[in-house]
Amino acid sequence: MIDLLVAPFLEFAFMQRALLGAVMLSISSCPVGVFLMLRRMSLAGDAMAHAILPGAAIGFLLYGLAIIPMTIGGLIAGVVVALGAGAVSRFTLQKEDASLAAFYLISLALGVMIVSLRGSSVDLMHVLFGTVLALNDEALTLIGAICGITLVTLTILWRGLVAECLDPLFLRSVSRIGTVVHFAFLALVVLNLVGGFQALGTLLSVGLMMLPAAAARFWTTRVGPMCFLAVAIGLASSLSGLLLSYHAALPSGPAIVLSAGAAYLLSILFGTRGIMAVRSRHRHKAA
Repeated sequence: MIDLLVAPFLEFAFMQRALLGAVMLSISSCPVGVFLMLRRMSLAGDAMAHAILPGAAIGFLLYGLAIIPMTIGGLIAGVVVALGAGAVSRFTLQKEDASLAAFYLISLALGVMIVSLRGSSVDLMHVLFGTVLALNDEALTLIGAICGITLVTLTILWRGLVAECLDPLFLRSVSRIGTVVHFAFLALVVLNLVGGFQALGTLLSVGLMMLPAAAARFWTTRVGPMCFLAVAIGLASSLSGLLLSYHAALPSGPAIVLSAGAAYLLSILFGTRGIMAVRSRHRHKAA
């Protein structure tokens, strides 16, 4: 068991870096995913994950696979798409989900085209699916900084975030912090997607954010325990995904997300609010 579970992380530095990066991403992005889910904005997170691709691709086109230019480009693109979708929904008849879908499809196609102008198919795969096994000190520093910013912001705005999940209109009617909380939260979403992009790419970064959060929803209804449980599921998914990738010679990013997907499916079946529990309660009521 030691050779199976521990030896890869003791023998190889790239596995240690990958685990450290995945742990920080889980601690940072899983609570954000919980609030996205409770706000019924899960698909908005997916749209924002694709929205950062053109900015990251422009950074790649100008500077290659340099982390800082790609990160800055991704942040700018994410903010532009978020503001653009919000403006369209505010000043036209189109709803925000439709405008986000339109912007994300345009962003995805534009980003892939920009990467293809200079890079090879290998570079395109790196941008789309990430390289968690190739994280360097610069990438780990960036992910660590995003993790720290996220935890501090969540601590400061916790009550406002919970209140906005329950009734955003009430929060804005009784407090001036409603708008601040909303935009601060959107900034956290973009930041964590940019951090996840370094390890899992634009197509999979939202997976580690949303799947543990969705799985945790089947075990508890309280926001605090749900966030902690989502982080625990994210950590377990990261560890099991990296081990699966190592022993079965599979791509590491998809292995991590599939591990989180397995946790989600198990939660659907066996969670305290899952299928089996609901059926058991119905049987007791019928009896």
